[in-house]
Amino acid sequence: MSAIIEKLKGLGAAEEFFQVLDVPFDQKILSVCRLHILKRMGQSLASFDSQGRDEAAITEACRAMLQSAYAEFESKSPIDTRLFKVLQDHDPERPVEKGKAFVPLSDLTL
Repeated sequence: MSAIIEKLKGLGAAEEFFQVLDVPFDQKILSVCRLHILKRMGQSLASFDSQGRDEAAITEACRAMLQSAYAEFESKSPIDTRLFKVLQDHDPERPVEKGKAFVPLSDLTL
């Protein structure tokens, strides 16, 4: 496995990904969208084939994936993308399946 991918696997904070890959970011955007940005980058990495590429090419590809994921959330909100299941399950555009209606907590309290 690539050294950069191994290094990325060991990181704990979103800011560390941006620092390691030398990608500029706005802390306001990252504070709101960190999980979504990293999930989108992870989706890109999952389909990335590093076979036959040198370390510099892999690092540049990782940088491009992070830049692309970040750029997506500069113009879209996490709600717009619905990456996570909890957001997909409560999509107002999708009709509720019979027997799976959502009841707000406020309707259950006095």
